[in-house]
Formats: sequence, C-alpha cells, structure tokens
Amino acid sequence: MARKKDSDKSSQGSEGTKQDKIENNDEEPNFSDPEGFGDNITDEELLGDLLKQKPKETDGVESVIVVDGVPQVGPERLEKLTTVVNKIFSKFGTIVNEYYPRNEDGHTKGYIFLEYSNPKHAQEAVKLANNHKLDRHHTFLVNLFTDFKKYEEVPDEWEPPEPQPYVEQGNLHYFMLEPDAYDQYCIVTGGGSNVQIWQNSAPDPTKLEERARWSETYVRWSPLGSYLATFHKKGVALWGGAKFSQKMRFSHTGVQFIDFSPCEKYLVTYSPHADDHPNDMRRLIIWDIRTGMEKRNFSSDGPAIWPIFRWSQDDRFFARIGSDVLSVYETPSFGLLEKKSIKIPGIRDFSWSPTDNVLAYWVAEDKDVPARVTLLEIPSRNEIRAKNLFNVADCKMHWQKSGDYLCVNVNRYSKIIRKEKNEVKYSGMYYNFEIFHMREKQIPVDSVEIKEVIHAFAWEPVGSKFAIIHGDGPNISVSFYGVKTGQTPSLLKRFEKKACNSLFWAPCGQFIVLAGLRNLGGTLEFVDTNDFTIMNSTEHFACSDVEWDPTGRYVVTAVSYWKTKVDTGFWVWSFQGKILKRHNIDTFCGLQWRPRLPTLLTPKQQQEIRKNLKKYSAQFESKDRIRLSKASKELIEKRAKLMKDFQEYRAKRQEQWQEQKQRRLELRNNIDTDELDSDTKNVEEEVVEFFIKEEITVID
Repeated sequence: MARKKDSDKSSQGSEGTKQDKIENNDEEPNFSDPEGFGDNITDEELLGDLLKQKPKETDGVESVIVVDGVPQVGPERLEKLTTVVNKIFSKFGTIVNEYYPRNEDGHTKGYIFLEYSNPKHAQEAVKLANNHKLDRHHTFLVNLFTDFKKYEEVPDEWEPPEPQPYVEQGNLHYFMLEPDAYDQYCIVTGGGSNVQIWQNSAPDPTKLEERARWSETYVRWSPLGSYLATFHKKGVALWGGAKFSQKMRFSHTGVQFIDFSPCEKYLVTYSPHADDHPNDMRRLIIWDIRTGMEKRNFSSDGPAIWPIFRWSQDDRFFARIGSDVLSVYETPSFGLLEKKSIKIPGIRDFSWSPTDNVLAYWVAEDKDVPARVTLLEIPSRNEIRAKNLFNVADCKMHWQKSGDYLCVNVNRYSKIIRKEKNEVKYSGMYYNFEIFHMREKQIPVDSVEIKEVIHAFAWEPVGSKFAIIHGDGPNISVSFYGVKTGQTPSLLKRFEKKACNSLFWAPCGQFIVLAGLRNLGGTLEFVDTNDFTIMNSTEHFACSDVEWDPTGRYVVTAVSYWKTKVDTGFWVWSFQGKILKRHNIDTFCGLQWRPRLPTLLTPKQQQEIRKNLKKYSAQFESKDRIRLSKASKELIEKRAKLMKDFQEYRAKRQEQWQEQKQRRLELRNNIDTDELDSDTKNVEEEVVEFFIKEEITVID
C-alpha cells in the first residue's frame, strides 16, 4: 500500500482541525482584507521610526567639504600646496581623505575635496575657513558637499513668501494690573513632576494654575516675568498670559541650562551632552524669543562656567571669555564687534554694568607685571579707568544694582608657598575692597582693607551701603559701610559674633536678612539699616533658601527636598521678621517669585510718595480691615452653610424615621416605644433614702 505524502497528511489534518472547530462553534476569525480594500495608512505613520534610519544618497558625504579658490599649480608644486592646505584645514579635525582634481597637463583645477573623520569637524571648517585669504590673489570658498544638492533645488524664479497670519500674544504683563499689587510665585514639587502657580493674596494665597508633568526638571521665570520656561527632553517651552498658554518652543535635544537676555529679546540654550545625539551637534544656541528662530549657534570650547555669554543691559551686546581674548558680539547681526576679538593676555573674568554699556575685566599677574582691573566702554573700546593691583591671588567683581558703584573684592597674599600645574598655594592672605565711583568725574577709586576671611559681600540694591560677613570660627562679624560722593567708605555698624554666612537685601534696600544657611542650622536676623535695629532674631531649621518678593514686603525661607527629605516646605515672613504662614509640603523642591517690571515712577515721584506715606497708609489700613472683615464674613457664611446642610440632613432622617414607625409597631406587638421617655404618665416613681452620717454634739 502506498504511503501518503506529508502534504496530504497536513492538508487532511488541517481539514480535520477546521471541522472540529466548526463542530465546537470555535471558528477562527478571518483577518484578511476584502477584495478592493484600500489602506489609508501612510508609510510614515506605520514605519516612522524605521524610515528615519533609511539610508540616503548623501550618507557618508556629510564629512566632505569642497574648497574653491585653491591655486592652480603644476606637479612640481603640488606637494607644497598640499602641505599648506593640510596645515590650514587640519586645525578643525582629522583629515582622512583628500582629492585634488587635475587636467591633462597635471595642473590642479582650482578646487579640492577634503574628508574629515567627523561631520562636526566639516561644519566647523565651513564656518571658520570660508573666505580665508591665502594670499592676495586666492581666497578660499568652503562649502559642504551636501550643500550642492540644496542649491540645485533652488527655483529659477523667485516667489515672494506668503504672509503669515499675525498670532496675538495676549497681555504678557497682565499680573502687573492686579489692583492690590499681589505678587505671584511658582512652586515645584515631586522632584519637578508638579508645578503650581500661586498668587500671594491676603489672608490666604490663591492657586492660579497647577499642572502635573509640566516640566521634566525645573522651571524658570524670565527677567521681566513675561514668560515661564519649562524644560523637556527635546527642548524648552515658554508659557505666558493669564491662562499660561504656550507662546514658543525651542528644539534643542538634551538642554539643561538656559539664560535670558535682560530685555527678554533672546534666549540662550546649552546642551552639554549634544555629542550624544548625532542629529543635534549644536551645544550652544541663541534664539529670537519673539519669532522662535535660531540666530546663531556656537561651540562650547573654553571654560564651562555658566552663563557662558553675558549680556549688556540693553541686549545690544553679549560677550564671552576665551583664552587670552574677550569676544564681544553685537545684535541683531550676531557677529563679532568690529569683526575681531579683543586680545587681553591673562584675562580671568569680566562683568557688565547693570545700567550702562561698560565692561569691567581683570587680568592676573604675570611675573613682574601687576594685576589690573580695567573699565572698557563698548562699542568704542575706550578704557575709561584702570587700576593696578599687586600680590593678587583672586578677584571678584560686584556691581551695585543701580550701576553707581563697582566693588572689586581682591584676595591678596604675602608670600607664594609653591606653584603646581593648575594650583598655586599662598600664605598670609588679606583682603581689599576697591570701590569705583562710576558717577563721579574720572571715576575715583577708594579702598577698604580687612584682614579676616571674607564669607559674603552684598550691595544695597537702592542706596549707597554694602555689607560684609568676615571672621574666623565663632567670631563671625557683619560690617556695614556707607559710601558718599567725594568721601572714602566709612564704617556704619559692626555686629560681633553672629551665626550667619549669607546676606539678603530687600529689593528696595534698607532692610536685610542675615542668614545662617547650610551647616549653621537656619538662623535668621531681620535688620533695619536705617538705625541698625535688629527687628527679630529667629530660625527656620535646615533652611536652604531665602527669597525676597519683588516689592520687598515679604520674605520666604524654604527647606528644599534636594537638601533634606523631611520637614520640607516654606515659611512666609513680613519684612520685619514676623511669621505669617507656614506651608509644609512633601517633596517641596523650590519657590520662585515672579519678577516685576521696573517702576515707571521717577525718583522724584517716589520721594514724594515716601514723604506722604502717612496719607496713603490710612487708605491701606482701611482696605486691610475690610479684607479681614470680608474674611470673617466668609467664615460666618461657611459655618451657616454647614449648619444648613446639617439641618437638611437631620430633617431627611426624621422623615425616614416617621415612615418606618408602622414597621416598628409590627415588630413590637403594637406597643409604641417611641414616646416612652417623654410619657409622664407611664412612669413609676421610686424614692431612695441614703443614711450618710450621724453626729452627736454635746452642748454644755
């Protein structure tokens, strides 16, 4: 008998299986498409991730550049030409391949191809070597090889761009119209997963907005309070308006740091790990906030101190420090000022004036050449003042907020112990404060010398005083100095043996908080510097942050989740040091007050208001009383509502009790037990007498 084929067996087996399933009413569903079915799903929707990895014709040539303007030489001079070209272009990266096209006679054709090991090096070569002058007759024109396809696709006829519809931004400064001048603040909790916006209203704050996963790390207000910036894996988003709608977003993968220009025209984003993302090799980018366009990107070579760029007060200029150079750029061209950097050998640090286009920088000592602090006017680059300093170990520059004074904190030494590669050891340290009077003729400089270690320095924002924390161990002192026109700084007050290491001036001056943060346990002292009265001495245990509100009426002390995991939250104080509110919040990460726009009042108008403050204070006091009575009225209304709800609930239950009376009578043999307690006739009176005590008193 012939054996059946395997295919026959399988077909019979499958038919038997199908028959069994039909008998058991367990037929398999049919997933095949009917005839004439058309699928409307595109390949991009179905295979979007895979299509991104699809090879392109340009793959492998992103690292190739084309250099035009190369001298045309014969075979006898080709070796010399390649040496010169390699010397110029090898500065940008490793050249792995080169090609010099030649004609029938062996002469070069005037253009060459160079291939780098990394596409980033090719982009750097195009940026820096384009228009490089080799000699009087030859100028290099450098392009990426992939740019040729882009230029070939440019249409022959120019078509004007279509006008885009105007997008209304809304009132970004609506919070300034609040009639009672209540400030807003932002709270981040849950390690950055939850963001809340509050209004500091009285008697209780009002929540304006709360969103989960609004930001992936932290948030930041813009300098004028117009925008709230949130951080995401793919970039930064800006939110604004009364409903905090998204106003702009900037795509920059892995961004970790941002910096706004003072007038909020531009935004700087920095991604330290941009090299980890092959599609985004730009680390430092400057954006136009209004349009969302990228204005320019930079490499992050040089000292990694944030902010890398520092802006002038009017957004006209920004600068960065390099190796023995200071590069000043101008807007809106974003090119170097006068197309060249300022060569300053030994430059260590610089700082812009907060009110003028004046730049201060200091240069370290070099053998017999002393250190030097210089004030430079921009854009003219004129030196308006310079000061030589000897035996300098380090300098720190502190501008007063009004731009009236510049203080240079100079750390000086008596002797150099030893020098190493990246570190120098000094002995006999002492400290000087060089005060530059910016508003006086020829900018005179005064000096204040302190022999003890300096822990903190802070200018009064509006005024002419500054405070210093100095001393060793338990003998920490706080000294206040006053600066007057034509006079050297004078000591106004010194507090001895204070447990503090930080200074926090009120935005309008006069009041200051002396705080002992970190290892000092959170001690707080509120001082009025008009007469140096200590208004209150208290503490907020484990306090990590102190923040004044923009008006100077309130102070917030906070315990951040990043410092400790228990008792996190923030306390609100008055400027006199009176505790107003305690908010204990689990996983509280931080609080930021929303900045306010500068006042439109002139100094004279502000002075008039201060003179007539008693006249205005009566209005404010009556408003406060109305607000408190309103709060009491709200409390009474709340209690009345609770009582009303209770009465309604009680009436409903009484009605239900009456409806169930017949059922109770049936269960109790028609004996009404509901009224037993109130039935006076159905009562048995029982008199019980107790013999307590008997005494016999004999009377003579």
